[in-house]
Amino acid sequence: MDQVLYVAAALAAITAAVAAAARRLDWPAPVLLVVAGLALALTPGLPRVELPPDLVLLVLLPPIIYTASFGMSWQAFCANLRPIVLLAVGCVVATTIAVAAAAHWLVGMAWSVAFVLGAIVSPPDVVAPLAIARRLGIPFRISAVLEGEGLVNDATALVLFEFALAAVITGSFSLVEATATFGAVVAGETLYGLAIGWTMLWLRRLAGDPRIEVTLSLLTPYLAFWVPRTFGGSGVLATVVAGLYVGSAGVALIRSSTRLPAVFVWDFVTYLITGAIFLLTGLQARTVLDSLGGAPLGRLVLYGLAISLVAIAVRFLWVFSLTYLPRWLVPPLARRDPAPAWPYPFMIAFTGVRGVVSLAAALSIPFAVGPERPFPDRGLILFLTFSVIVVTLVLQGPTLSFVVRRLGLVELGRAERRQREAQQAEAELAAARTALDRLGRSAEDQRLPAHVLEHTRRQHERRIHHLERRRDLDGDGAEAVRLAEASELAMLAAEREHINKLARLRTIPDEVRRRIERDLDLREERLRHNVQGVSDDEE
Repeated sequence: MDQVLYVAAALAAITAAVAAAARRLDWPAPVLLVVAGLALALTPGLPRVELPPDLVLLVLLPPIIYTASFGMSWQAFCANLRPIVLLAVGCVVATTIAVAAAAHWLVGMAWSVAFVLGAIVSPPDVVAPLAIARRLGIPFRISAVLEGEGLVNDATALVLFEFALAAVITGSFSLVEATATFGAVVAGETLYGLAIGWTMLWLRRLAGDPRIEVTLSLLTPYLAFWVPRTFGGSGVLATVVAGLYVGSAGVALIRSSTRLPAVFVWDFVTYLITGAIFLLTGLQARTVLDSLGGAPLGRLVLYGLAISLVAIAVRFLWVFSLTYLPRWLVPPLARRDPAPAWPYPFMIAFTGVRGVVSLAAALSIPFAVGPERPFPDRGLILFLTFSVIVVTLVLQGPTLSFVVRRLGLVELGRAERRQREAQQAEAELAAARTALDRLGRSAEDQRLPAHVLEHTRRQHERRIHHLERRRDLDGDGAEAVRLAEASELAMLAAEREHINKLARLRTIPDEVRRRIERDLDLREERLRHNVQGVSDDEE
């Protein structure tokens, strides 16, 4: 137990150090974490760190899926449902078949074993590329499609993996039975996810305590994932549905006193888990190499490159053909939803990075299918899976920034962001004016004195005037506002220093200092958010 704790502490420290280095070098943190894991795994004398598949599928994966689905726009998900389904189901199935064919004809795997490999490497991991793309400010529709695909494709791939695994173990496969089972999984997990989302929101509303509510929010993805998984489902779809429901319906039910600490807790949890996942992925290099026995490494590397190229090529062919062919064949579809410019499908096709779900699935393959029969080509499947992850993540990941800029998507995303900021300003102004109109009625209900009513009215009118100024600013005005808010940050630092001085001199008690400090923290966070938003728009 002590050794496990020491290894966990060391991994957390390495994750933080590599993430800090990536920030300074302006490199994608996931890529650098995988490279660091590879280097550590191949360093002589260091202990081997094995990644238990159940740790990924049952502990690390649920909160990552839930966080992504909670933050996903329900409107965007519904508006892009057709491309999301075509990618998350259609492209996963097509990749599974193509990779299986390549593994059968090029590598010499039996068909059933080849389909196991195809299902394993079929789902792209959208966490790393989407983090890079969002930082660069790609158009909203691309990020919505990629995010929606990333929420659903793991469910499709894991169900296909279970079917293929069963075919190897039992020696039989029924397409009709598999289709019926897939339909039952989709329907059952959708209903269960809705039930879990509704129940947890109701319990959180009933609790009325931010600490209990945050605890319930942390339990939600595990309750959504574990139960379907126990009964033979994937658990992924139920977690996605629960996150989408809570993220949509929770707007009116989650209190602000809960939302603020929950955002911090979930941000920390996902940061730590995501970093650990990519580091652990690289650390599996020694386990993968040990599983090969005495197989010739040079030939296996060529096999790994070939399978990786097949997976990449299938995604490009699928995305471009399904983007343009239906619109050419069905003119009403082209009129309702015109074909996007080619950089859009190219960007979606390029972000086909594989990740830890594929590795966890490969590691979960049993060592034997019977008392005296080892699982066929288990070590080879593990090596090829690891090769696809490394090729797609280490080669495609660092070039993603270059591709986004060369495609001109940064400028398109910047223009789109300005449009959304204008919509935000108009919405805030409309809400503020509605509140001012309601002030008189509230004053009558609460019997406010005239001077209190006038003071409140003036404060709100100043806020409306401030919002109008921000809406109408040009480039120079926005820079002036940013500088003014930066100077306010410096003033807040002076306030904080003075309050700490009073506390040290015991002029004020610690309880008073903490209450003032919380108010300063909230004001500082708001100002930093505004300054960062303007800075991002100028990049």
